[in-house]
Amino acid sequence: MSETPCHILTVDVGNTTTRLGLFALADSADKTPRPLRTCDLTTPPRITADEVRIQLVQARAVLGDAPLAGTILSCVVPALTDTWRRALTDIAPARPLVVGPGLKSGMRLNYDNPSEVGPDRIADAVAARAIWGAPTIIVDLGTTTNVEVIDQTGAFAGGIIAPGIALGARALAEAAARLPQIELRAPRRLIGTSTRSAMQSGVVFGEVARIDGLLDGIVAELGCPAPVILTGGDAARIAPLLRHDATVDTDLTLRGLALLWQRNQRA
Repeated sequence: MSETPCHILTVDVGNTTTRLGLFALADSADKTPRPLRTCDLTTPPRITADEVRIQLVQARAVLGDAPLAGTILSCVVPALTDTWRRALTDIAPARPLVVGPGLKSGMRLNYDNPSEVGPDRIADAVAARAIWGAPTIIVDLGTTTNVEVIDQTGAFAGGIIAPGIALGARALAEAAARLPQIELRAPRRLIGTSTRSAMQSGVVFGEVARIDGLLDGIVAELGCPAPVILTGGDAARIAPLLRHDATVDTDLTLRGLALLWQRNQRA
């Protein structure tokens, strides 16, 4: 007798990293679901569906190979969306859900063109509202620095998109011949005494100052204070340096995907 599927797989394909999360089906209706395990893969510029299938076999060796009831995909790389969707079709009985137009989010999007809102931003907002309520501000620190704002009514009010911290450091090194690649960490002092420490100060403390300034402006525009949630690969590095109190949740996008999967099941 086959084992009853009791897990769902969430997949967040970013520009640099692809994150997978395994959730217990019994916990997926919870407003605060947490992944049982996660796995990070490098996002290549091109990949075939067969290569994704091989990666899924390897990833499930890390995550656990219990039968899956379903899968859900967020992909910000349009060229890879269908490739991942086809590969995910083979590992669960139900067709993969893909975050985008037609998928119920349960959230009003106050955006000029709602279809332009990235699927990762929707997942972030859904999870943050479910866990911390409204209003809430999310700062997602990845290839880009994305800020998502949930207003007092619980609607997605919009946000901000800026170059990410690693992208800024790479641009410096590539555009200026005498500037080296640097480790992304905060130097001991703001005023750098070497080229590397000066660059680290500019990149890291510059990002901190930008985020703090943006948060000041957002709170003023909202007209009320709001909890700040940091997620993404650089969240733990940046959070202690901010003036604003911030909660770090590196699994926020995956948690949002689990909630979206639950909301799109037939009664």
